[in-house]
Amino acid sequence: MASTMIETATQGCLENADLYQHPLLEEPPTASAPADQRRQHMMMTRKAENLCVECPIMTQCLYNAAVKYDVSGFVAGTTARQRSEIRARLGITVTPEDFDTLAGVTARHRQVDHDEVVRLRNANPHESLETLAHRLGCSLSTVKRHLRRHRNEAAQQAPAEKKRVPTMAEVMTAYREVTRGIPAARRVA
Repeated sequence: MASTMIETATQGCLENADLYQHPLLEEPPTASAPADQRRQHMMMTRKAENLCVECPIMTQCLYNAAVKYDVSGFVAGTTARQRSEIRARLGITVTPEDFDTLAGVTARHRQVDHDEVVRLRNANPHESLETLAHRLGCSLSTVKRHLRRHRNEAAQQAPAEKKRVPTMAEVMTAYREVTRGIPAARRVA
């Protein structure tokens, strides 16, 4: 019975995928856009907000979208700009996924980025170095040189300070402040 209730309640974004994936929610109109377009965006945003607020997993969805993943569009009752403001209030940054590196997409005859070599190796630990070199469009010796440098740097570094992860309550407080237009508290240096 409970799973049926959750399935029914979570269908807001599933049943209205066309709303959430509409270009106006993905990329809000500028101030110079026609009034009809801005009005349509406002109506669509309100409808999406109402669907999100009624969802039983909205808080977890918001936490994931604000803290764990850099997603675009309208998610968990927030726009990309609002999630960015929530992150700023919480003092966190979320690194976007680098799908090009994971897929091995590179341009011909460009310098190979050290971090790119390391990321690709970490994403594909069982691939041969020769395969990685081919994906990166460089020589095997270049890959080996970058990985050797990475090992040396890792051995010399002191243990890194652990990043503080905000709590669900902190995220929800920031969400309420941002969506209600409450100015951010000034931080004293």
